[in-house]
Amino acid sequence: MKICIYGAGAIGGYMAVMLKRGGADVSLIARGPHLQAIKDHGLTVRIDGEEIVEHMTASDDPAAIGPQDYVIVALKAHQAWETASALSPLLHDKTAVVTAQNGLPWWYFHGLDPAYADLRLQSVDPGNRQWNAIGPERVIGCTVYPAAEIVEPGVIQHIYGNQFGLGEPDRSNSERVTNLASALEAGGLKARLYDDIRDDIWLKLWGNLCFNPISALTGATLDVVATEPGTRALARGMMLEAQEVAEHFGASFRVDVDRRINGAAKVGAHRTSMLQDASRGRPIELDALLTSVQEMGRLANFETPFIDSVLALAQQMGRVKGIYPTFPDGEAEQSQLAS
Repeated sequence: MKICIYGAGAIGGYMAVMLKRGGADVSLIARGPHLQAIKDHGLTVRIDGEEIVEHMTASDDPAAIGPQDYVIVALKAHQAWETASALSPLLHDKTAVVTAQNGLPWWYFHGLDPAYADLRLQSVDPGNRQWNAIGPERVIGCTVYPAAEIVEPGVIQHIYGNQFGLGEPDRSNSERVTNLASALEAGGLKARLYDDIRDDIWLKLWGNLCFNPISALTGATLDVVATEPGTRALARGMMLEAQEVAEHFGASFRVDVDRRINGAAKVGAHRTSMLQDASRGRPIELDALLTSVQEMGRLANFETPFIDSVLALAQQMGRVKGIYPTFPDGEAEQSQLAS
């Protein structure tokens, strides 16, 4: 089984090492000092007091890697959009592309009932760039639950978690998705197969769509946002709006809203990814986490005042800091024409 990890950052690198440890033929697309360190010394994951070092082919040029059975895109949503056309040298007729991003995916409506089939989410795929370059029929959906960070070039510190959710957009139990799950399990990772991966995407997004922007706007850690009465009520309002949208399009939630918030509070004084990005002047992953939910709400003619208000504030904060929008202006204009 040939697997290329496109984006060997913290999560992508962690997956790569564990998959290689389990016997898969793994290659990496990376760049900069991280890439050079991998070439010179291999890729290291520090986990449970152990250092696992694996050597594998790594390049910044997909043409140097060649066609793969699976391409796992472990980039942020806007980065995945930027690099969509660069995947072509990695693809053969049956290559599966695994979308390991947070938020609503660009392929969301592929395989749904005829009333919504093949609608395009312009908030996450302006101009249908990924839809056209990759094609939704290649996709395996993936939810990512581990936390990890790059502590130095070529070295990844695992923090917690080893579970990944997997599922076909058309809800089939395909051979390719079960084989990928087996490869993850062989490397010591936990792969959970879902009849409809969208349910798990929404469950994870349910917290991210409120906790991330509220924390970025206030500077508060997750435990504070989830327990302070004002921000908890705001988060709850956003989540209930999102639940109405999700259920309209057929998704279901296996926990209730208060249990989801309480679970987030138990994580403790965690700085959300959007808070970290905003404080470091890095582009914020706002569109996949929140603008996409607003877009789906508009498609369903739902009012989403809590989501709209927090999104407007987060967008303005991002513009002031120069970290939003993450799509080029020309493509943003194109997406408006396409919507």
